Amino acid sequence: MNSGNSDFLPLGFDDKPKPGMRVFQKFKEYFRKIIKEKDTRNLFFFICINLSFAFVELFYGLWTNSLGLISDAFHMFFDCSALLLGLVAAVVARWRPNDRYTYGYVRADTLAGFVNAVFLVFIAFFILSEAIERLVEPVHIHHEKLLSVSVMGLLVNIIGIFVFAHGGSHGHSHGGHGHSHGGDSHGHSHGHVSAAAADHGKLPFFQTGNMAIMQGAFLHILADTMGSVGVIISTLLIDWFGWHRADPIASIFIALMTLISVKPLLTETTTTLLQRSPPEFDDKLPIAYSQLLRMEGVERLEEAHCWTLAKGQTICSVKIKTTIDANPRKITQDATNAIKSAGVQRVFIHLN
Repeated sequence: MNSGNSDFLPLGFDDKPKPGMRVFQKFKEYFRKIIKEKDTRNLFFFICINLSFAFVELFYGLWTNSLGLISDAFHMFFDCSALLLGLVAAVVARWRPNDRYTYGYVRADTLAGFVNAVFLVFIAFFILSEAIERLVEPVHIHHEKLLSVSVMGLLVNIIGIFVFAHGGSHGHSHGGHGHSHGGDSHGHSHGHVSAAAADHGKLPFFQTGNMAIMQGAFLHILADTMGSVGVIISTLLIDWFGWHRADPIASIFIALMTLISVKPLLTETTTTLLQRSPPEFDDKLPIAYSQLLRMEGVERLEEAHCWTLAKGQTICSVKIKTTIDANPRKITQDATNAIKSAGVQRVFIHLN
C-alpha cells in the first residue's frame, strides 16, 4: 500500500501545470478569441501583412542603402505596435466584470482609441513641421528607389481596405504621411485611430456601436493609402518635371487630412473618458427630467448623472427626493421608463 502511494505521489506533482505551460495555454485561448471574432481577425491579419511589408521595406532599404526606406520601416514597426495595442484592447474589452472592475473592461476600447488618436496627432504635427522645413529648403530625393516600394505599400493598403470593407467590420484610424527622411523619400503613411467621414464622423458602411479600435484600424489603412497615393503622385512629378517641392506639399496635405480625420475620434474618446453627458442626449434628458418632476410624489431631483460607459452603452443615475406619501415602486418604474424613453440603456433610480 505504501509502495503504491509512493509510486503515485510524484505523478501528482509532475501533473501540476508549470508557469510556462499556463502562459502558453492562455496565449492559445486569447488567440482563439482573436480568430473567432471577425473584427479582431481582420485586424490581426492586417498587422501580419503590415509587419511583413515592414521587413520587406527594411531589407530593401539596407540593400539599396536608402536611409529613408530604413526609417520608414521602423515607422511601420512603431505603427504595428499601436495596432497591436488596439488588438490587445479588443480582447481585454471582452473580459467579464469582477469585484474590482464592476463594469468590466469595456473602456479598454475607448482608452486604446484615445491613445491612438493622440499618437496620430503627434505624427501629423511631426510630418507637418518636417514638410514645411523641406518646403523652405528642398532636398534631393532618390525617387528611382521610391516608386516601386510606394506602389507595393499602396497594394498592401488596398488589400487592407478590401478586407475591412467586405468583412463587415468596424473602423477608426491612424493618419498617414508620405514624407522623406535623410536624403531619401518614402511613401508609407502612418497614424492611428479616428472616426471620420462625411456623415457626422461616421464611416459609410460601418454601423453604430462599433468599437473605436476597429474604426481606428480602418482609418489607419485609409490614411496609409492616401499617403501612398500622395507619394506616388509627388514622385512622378519629381521624375517628369523636377518639382522637388511636390513631396513636402503632398506631405502637408496628408498631415492636414489626418488631423481632420482624427478629430471625431479624439473628441468622442475624450468626452467618454471625462464622463461627459452624451451629446446626443443634451436635448432629450432635460425633457425626461421635467417629466420626473411632474410625477406624483416627486418633490425634487437631488442629483442626476448620465455618462457613456462605452460606445452604445449609456448609463443614467438619478437621486429623487420624494414626499412622505409617495409610492416608491411606482415612482421607480415610471422614472426608469421616462429616462429609457430618451434612449438610455441602463438606469439607476435612488429614492430619498
